[in-house]
Amino acid sequence: MLSLKGDKIYLRALEPEDLDFVHAVENNEEFWEVSATQTPYSRFMIKQYLENAHRDIYDVKQLRLVICDLKDKEVGLIDIFDFEPKDRRAALGILIADASERGKGYGAEALELICNYCFKHLAMHQVYANITGGNEKSVKLFENLGFERVGVKKDWTYFEGRFKDEILYQLINK
Repeated sequence: MLSLKGDKIYLRALEPEDLDFVHAVENNEEFWEVSATQTPYSRFMIKQYLENAHRDIYDVKQLRLVICDLKDKEVGLIDIFDFEPKDRRAALGILIADASERGKGYGAEALELICNYCFKHLAMHQVYANITGGNEKSVKLFENLGFERVGVKKDWTYFEGRFKDEILYQLINK
């Protein structure tokens, strides 16, 4: 089995043809809370980003992959960021863009694939995620894959007039 292909989805590198999909995701205000975005992104900015997406993770300290179903439809994005090869750790973020595609197991399979990729190919010792308090679906997703809740940052994010906690989850490769 290929390391980035599962039973329901596969992960692939960003392509120039992903401009419309990435533009729609980045400019969807529903996702701004989890992405710490406060302003829209222009098509030009996203086009520049896509033109540089081929750069090595060891150089730019991040990697974004597209989550595709087995019919080649883009359903989401998964990110490795805050990549620290010396400390052998990285942060993960995941988003299934269309609400109708959620609950089908795509997120769980994508997260499992990216964790395996981090441990096997990038020699990471641990991966972690920061989840906004109240995001029970994400909490369940990460906990079901063995991530452990290790801390809470109180009143960490401010969004739409109120503060929310941020919960830190870790998965250590043993």
